[in-house]
Amino acid sequence: MAIGNQQARLRETLATLADLGVIPAAGAVLDGGIAAVGERLRAAILDEIPAFSESGNPEILPAFATHAGEHVAELGRLFGGGAPGDFEFVADNARQRAEQKFPLEAVLHAYRCGHKVLSQWMRDAAIETVRANNDAVITAVAEFSIEYTDVISTIAASEYVSRTRSLAEAEGDRRTELLNLLLQGYDEADGRVARILRRAGYLEQRQSFCIVLSHSVDPREMEFPARAQRLADSLHDVIDALPVRKLIGIRDNVVTAIVSATRRVSGWTAPQTTLAERLRPKLLELGTSVLVGVSTDQPSTSHIPKGLREAQIALEFASVGERVLQFADLPIRRLMLQFAGDSVASAMPPWTGDFNTADEKARGALVKTLRAYAEADMNVLKAARELDVHPNTIYTRMQRIKDITGLDAQRYHALTELLLAADCRR
Repeated sequence: MAIGNQQARLRETLATLADLGVIPAAGAVLDGGIAAVGERLRAAILDEIPAFSESGNPEILPAFATHAGEHVAELGRLFGGGAPGDFEFVADNARQRAEQKFPLEAVLHAYRCGHKVLSQWMRDAAIETVRANNDAVITAVAEFSIEYTDVISTIAASEYVSRTRSLAEAEGDRRTELLNLLLQGYDEADGRVARILRRAGYLEQRQSFCIVLSHSVDPREMEFPARAQRLADSLHDVIDALPVRKLIGIRDNVVTAIVSATRRVSGWTAPQTTLAERLRPKLLELGTSVLVGVSTDQPSTSHIPKGLREAQIALEFASVGERVLQFADLPIRRLMLQFAGDSVASAMPPWTGDFNTADEKARGALVKTLRAYAEADMNVLKAARELDVHPNTIYTRMQRIKDITGLDAQRYHALTELLLAADCRR
């Protein structure tokens, strides 16, 4: 709608120039100066906008020169009596610059800069053609020049953004396919999969892979796409400071990243610090409202599904007290309870209920005593100092536990069984 209104105003300014006698007579005057104004236009833009000269893409400057010539030719055609077209050459140029990731602001700045040169060129030609009523002619040329610049700028911006969005969607689809492919696992005999991974650089030798999973402390926040995307962007930013490769997406309301890096330069060099350990300091920068689970390093892409399971377990154990948790740091005891918790819970000894009830009445003192005693290497005096109670209190509580369970907590096997029962309750 906006471009339609702008083109209508452009046609109105052309009609005004025709009424004043500028069009089509000025077309012949403009034709005689096309080469010279083309040179001035290119020189003015290159002098004012360094992005064109500083670009490392060898196609930018030739494309710029061609596009400048297209505008000069189009203005000559319009002043010769031609009707405004669809400006496809402007749209095509914008799409190419988007594909090359050349900055849009430089493209639009070039149009504004070119407006100064081209408006003066058209004004001089119009005055030379119509020697009377100069004020009206100058005003009409200025209005046409403004409308022309508005039209081409709007078309360029629209096409650039549209092309950038379509490229981003295509890249997002490719990234999602690659992420799912790696996380779900694949048959190494599948040639199609091998080609996809090889093109993406995931079949290089001596690579380590680490899976990072993250969500908000309150997982319900991840149901909002904007919140999930902000967390994904933050994860991208903190990892970006490291010399690693990353593939980040959102799966099942969890931000998921596959991070990879060279494990060693060659078979003769020592491996570097584990990728998981290098990631940890950066992941802590995500803040206190985020929980993160990190897998151990995986030696190849075929092991990534295993890394995903490790990261999922680590994320389950992560808490406000341990916001970034590596699977490698999980104690065996916690893992055993995680994997066998349901089975153990159904086979708890008969005294468990009475013991739990007594501990609740004692406000957790019985279990605290057992833990302090274990951490003190089964030394009553050390446990008493840790709990800030008299040693006799420790003996009294242990007797209470024995009366309830029949187990003597001062014996190793009994202490272990009591602590396991307490952990299963948690």
